[in-house]
Parts: sequence; C-alpha cells; structure tokens
Amino acid sequence: MSAARLARFALSALFSLAAFGASAAVQDEAPEWSDEPPALARLLESGFKAESLRQPGVAAAHYCAAARDGSVEGQYRLGRLYLMGQGVARDNQIAATLLSIAAQRGHEKARSLVVPLPGAERLPDCLVTGAPPAVMMAAVAADEVVPQEVVDRFVKALPADKRRHAQLIQKLAPRFKVDPRLALAIVRTESNFDAAARSPKNALGLMQLIPDTAERFGVRDALDPEQNIRGGLAYLRVLLSQFKGDVALAAAAYNAGEGNVMRYKGVPPFAETQEYVRRILAFYRAPRHAETLRG
Repeated sequence: MSAARLARFALSALFSLAAFGASAAVQDEAPEWSDEPPALARLLESGFKAESLRQPGVAAAHYCAAARDGSVEGQYRLGRLYLMGQGVARDNQIAATLLSIAAQRGHEKARSLVVPLPGAERLPDCLVTGAPPAVMMAAVAADEVVPQEVVDRFVKALPADKRRHAQLIQKLAPRFKVDPRLALAIVRTESNFDAAARSPKNALGLMQLIPDTAERFGVRDALDPEQNIRGGLAYLRVLLSQFKGDVALAAAAYNAGEGNVMRYKGVPPFAETQEYVRRILAFYRAPRHAETLRG
C-alpha cells in the first residue's frame, strides 16, 4: 500500500472512531441553557429535537442557521453531522473545518473531535450561500418555551446546594400554577440560587423578597429557602394573573413593582428593569406564560 493510501486510510479510521464517539457520547445531549438570543437558542433546540426524532436533515438545517449567525454550538453540531454523514453527505473536509473553527472558539467537545486534514478549509454551501443543507429550513415557533430537557441539563449542572434549591422550585411552582421554567428564570436572575443573597435595597433570599412583599404573602423568615420560594411564587402568580400571562410585564413588575408597569403602560424605561426583562425572556424564550397558554 502506498504512503498516500496509508495516510488516507489512517485519516478515515480516525474519523470513523471520532464519529462513533460523537454518536455514542453526544447524540442524546441537549444544548446548554444559555444567555444566547432566544431565536438562536431555539434553532439549536429545534435541531436537537429533530435529531431525537431521527430527522438529521432537519437538524442540519437548524444547526446551519445557528452557525451562520455565529453560534459556536451550531458550528460544532453541524460539523458532527458532516463527520457522521447524518442528514448531509459525509464530508471529512467540511467536518474538520467546522470542528476546527468551533475548537478555536473554545468548544471543548469540538477539540476532542478535531482531526487535521491536508488541503484548504472548506465550508458547507449553507454557510457560504445561505442555502440550507438537503432540506428546507423548518419554521421555528416564536412562542416556544425552553424545552424541558434543556432545563434538566441546566439544573443537573448546578453545584449541589444550588441544585437542591432549583429542584425545590421545580417542585413548588406547579402548586402556584407557575411554570417551573419561568420560576427558575426568575430565581437565576434574582439571586443565582443563593438562599443567603441580600441586596442593597434589603431584598432577601432566593427570590429577593423585600420586607413589604414578604409580609404581604406571609413569609416570616425570608432567608428560609422554602418560605422564600413560596412567597415569591405567590407574588409571581398574582402578577401573571394581573398582566394576563404576559411574561415581560410580569417580570418587569416583579423587578420594579406593579405601579411602575401600570404608570408607564408597559416595561418601565429603567435600564435595570429592561435588562432584567431581557434576561428573563432569554432564559424562558416565550412571551406568554405556558400555563396561561394551556388555559
């Protein structure tokens, strides 16, 4: 066998091993719950859902759209599909290019799959011309809440003490007719799951209850995790009812008070409140509360 053929055989074998590892280790792993813009996160989540339903061509279209908008995770996942030949024609050169780009931008799993190939880098047509690979881009629902499997991965990755608080929130939220995913978004933004958190305005605990709110909802010890969560959820339920399930308005009221939301007839023009609402929507994704949608 010639040296050139041996080199090609070795590279092919390396890619086969990498593809096997990618398929076995990553196939069922949901995207991380991140602060990425909701539209970008939905593309990744829709791609993952398509993979789970064994629709790799649809998954490739979603991942390519995310990669085109600069998503490192999209570049990695699309590269993995080209590496395995799932949903797209297998192309080691394209796979190596995409995985190398993702690896250079800090993606750890991409680094483990990169196998250098001789020759120039090559991008897929969907990134060069905007044409989707193999299938037309499926519509991504604009009002889809963050998928439960993404939230489960997020909670599982939390440190043990914060994970316990997150699980308690998930347990208690349905009792107040609050979507646990929205409750988690509120608590992450308020305290990052720190039960001892105190603000300069004397807001306390996981859901950052001020004394008036704690008294209003019968919370005797705002630093007790369960009492704090119950009080915060009761308040959030009131706000969701008052603002008819509008997540932005309920979140703005939680941050700045109902009076300010009614005074300004929308999200108040306070930089802190506007950033707060942006973070809640980035986590939760949907503009309407899921329980309200079901009702």
